[in-house]
Amino acid sequence: MKKSFNMICSNLRARRLQNWKLLFSTLLLGFLFGFTAQAQQQRQTFQNPIFPGFYPDPSICRVGEDYYLIHSSFAYFPGVPIFHSKDLVNWNQIGNILDRPEQLNLDGHGVSRGIFAPTISYKDGTFYMVTTLIDKGGNFVVTATNPAGPWSNPHWIPNVNGIDPSLFHDDDGKSYIIYNSDAPDNKPQYDGHRTLRMFEFDLKTMKTVGPQHLLVNGGVDFSKKPVWIEGPHVYKVNGYYYLMAAEGGTSVHHSEVILRSKSVTGPYVPYEQNPILTQRDLPANRPNPVSATGHADLVQTQKGEWWAVFLATRPYDGAGDHYNTGRETFLAPVAWKDGWPIINPGNELVQYRYSVPNLPAQKKAAFPLTGNFTYREEFKSKTLPMYWLQLRTPRTPWYSLSQPAGKLTLDVRPESFNEKVNVSFIARRQQHVKGSASTVVEFTPQKENEFAGLVAFQNDEHYYTIGKTMKGSEPVVRLFKADNTVLAEKTLTSKENKQPLYLKVTFNGGSYAFYYATQKGKWLLLKDNVDGKYLSTRVAGGFVGVTLGMYATSNGQPSTNKASFDWFDYEGNDAIFEPASAPAQPGK
Repeated sequence: MKKSFNMICSNLRARRLQNWKLLFSTLLLGFLFGFTAQAQQQRQTFQNPIFPGFYPDPSICRVGEDYYLIHSSFAYFPGVPIFHSKDLVNWNQIGNILDRPEQLNLDGHGVSRGIFAPTISYKDGTFYMVTTLIDKGGNFVVTATNPAGPWSNPHWIPNVNGIDPSLFHDDDGKSYIIYNSDAPDNKPQYDGHRTLRMFEFDLKTMKTVGPQHLLVNGGVDFSKKPVWIEGPHVYKVNGYYYLMAAEGGTSVHHSEVILRSKSVTGPYVPYEQNPILTQRDLPANRPNPVSATGHADLVQTQKGEWWAVFLATRPYDGAGDHYNTGRETFLAPVAWKDGWPIINPGNELVQYRYSVPNLPAQKKAAFPLTGNFTYREEFKSKTLPMYWLQLRTPRTPWYSLSQPAGKLTLDVRPESFNEKVNVSFIARRQQHVKGSASTVVEFTPQKENEFAGLVAFQNDEHYYTIGKTMKGSEPVVRLFKADNTVLAEKTLTSKENKQPLYLKVTFNGGSYAFYYATQKGKWLLLKDNVDGKYLSTRVAGGFVGVTLGMYATSNGQPSTNKASFDWFDYEGNDAIFEPASAPAQPGK
């Protein structure tokens, strides 16, 4: 009896153990399934803009399963950043196409001049980038067998008179260059009257061939006096040549239109339902508006899907059309209807989220490009990471990452923002409506003309800068604007002058605030509610966005002084984005 009882107890314990194992397995599978489902759910959509901040005029091409995308850079150096992706959503910067002074002369250029609307294409093992250096040289092509570089020196195309060139490679082996040009006989019939023209282009000689062809005069409907037909691209699909371009200018009336022909030289017939993309007819006071959509480029994936990249803006005050982040790059699906491509099908509003392309997912880049994030640059590399920008072409070395090591040290040079030259200024894009930038500087000014600090820069006539200088014989931290108006200042003690100075700017739409600290983390407000609309494109004009960075100058006087920056922090926190998607780097 006792033996039987022990056996029964043993069986009960075994069953109980099995039940616990089964329950644990079920819970584990449920957790894993839920985690996987959650991850899949997170992968089901992507966040627009895919390039927030000053990343305008996107151009894209596919080579096999790889995608390459470039942007305008205007008077910033290096020129034309190039990115790589396999899923169209997550992008890694692999280089800057124009990264040598002999490729890009920006001397004397206004901030919104320089490089206009580059386009990228690929044929038979070679990548081609064609663009316009406005005011100084015109149109040119550079080539590379590796998109990360090096790229060739420019091949100039003097008889292509206009802007926004692109190359189309036909399946019969011929190539063509299409561009925005003057009105017929250079006699515009109204303001903004432009044309689209084309030459055959010899890739071996890098020269045009044969006669020039007039493809579009004015726009899709000349009777309505369409303005600024520009950014043309040609695609061949199912026996038709499609000519796509922007109309209406790059502000709130921006749009994308499409025409087609059975011959590459035309005549091109416009789509009756043009435009195929615009937001101009929507209420200006709609919440979280996406505005000024246009300057698009199309790409077909290896899976057969079509997608469009295009520029747009995010005004923070709706009807006021004020935005400081510049023109940004969005991604949207394309559907074909009755033989015509439609961007953003089924939606009137451009969406901040779409279903992801049917492509293998790619890991996010180490340097975050979209979403909310916090990022610290500690200047520990031997070279500056490629997302950092200078203004105009550098001619002599004026910064160091090794003297001392782990810091960015700027020469305090006579050049200043008052001149159209390369200055001691290293910056990154403001990519969010709401966020902050901060740094710490070691600098002992010797004279009133010497200054080093942090800048929120839109152009030569619209910027704020906070930093250290002298007022008579006293060191001060000072905030001033581009016209040299002093907005606020605080005298530093002799002890504080010998310590590192922490500097910070916060921004929230049209309101900026500037802080300083002489002890880490103990921020003191220097001035609140500084007019941020002064830095907006609507007020400042031009085609760029705000950049935030480190600056040093002796304002026209010789100097041997230097300013060292230990780190640079950037934080973005826009309501349209998910919670912070990237942690702070070590040392934050």
